[in-house]
Amino acid sequence: MPEGPEIRRARDELAAAVEGQTAHRVEFHLPALKSWNGRFDGALVESVICRGKAMISRFSNGLSIYSHNQLYGRWMMVPPGRLPETRRQLRLAIHCERRWALLYSASDIEVWPSDKLHEHPFLSKLGPDLLAPDTTSGAIFERLESKGFASRSLGGLLTNQSFVAGLGNYLRCEILHWAGLHPKRRPGELTSQALDRLVEGMLQLPRQSYATGGITNDLLRAEKLMQEGAGFEDARFQVFRRAGLPCYRCGETIIHEPQGGQGCYLCPNCQY
Repeated sequence: MPEGPEIRRARDELAAAVEGQTAHRVEFHLPALKSWNGRFDGALVESVICRGKAMISRFSNGLSIYSHNQLYGRWMMVPPGRLPETRRQLRLAIHCERRWALLYSASDIEVWPSDKLHEHPFLSKLGPDLLAPDTTSGAIFERLESKGFASRSLGGLLTNQSFVAGLGNYLRCEILHWAGLHPKRRPGELTSQALDRLVEGMLQLPRQSYATGGITNDLLRAEKLMQEGAGFEDARFQVFRRAGLPCYRCGETIIHEPQGGQGCYLCPNCQY
């Protein structure tokens, strides 16, 4: 599933295509939403924002379109009248003069009054977005030390969207390795130094991934690996999808353990 950095890059592309533009036509292709066809035509696309893995397109008619890509959803931006060659199912189309924004394969799309978005059952429960510029280390420390989260295992906590928004499995694995923490550790048992390292990783790695197109490995190391012939997918991660390979930090073999419904990749020597 795309995580916060991937959704924010998709938001950037969508905003560049339609933000500030008049939507001459907005087409809903999911049967449950077809009654909204025509209701957005002629409205200005006022803003496109994301909260964690969710995206909100706000229009001048007082309505907003909420979308969550889940595992398969994908936005495509095309010149007007030129549909991409794809077997995906078109779910939503925003037609503007310069570009068309097409959302394929997503099933989680809703229309909400813009002034009621704070009541949305998913958005209202989200924790701080780690990619939002106003999310501070102090806010993350406060949540880690709070009664509701301090006793939970880090492996499950980091992907809990009510704790922080935008993390999925690859960022969870990478942050825990970067911080040197086993996924079974709990915030309440960590030293202040370990908490500092964890919070630093929680803010740094998602933002690095967003800025670099998905690299959470050491940037100089990733560059060197690709110069030596490694593909992007082989160079981008520290531990994720590297089971059976040596840890870059200590040389121990990376392992894969069940954790929170998804496997967690970790170094049994570096993470404790």
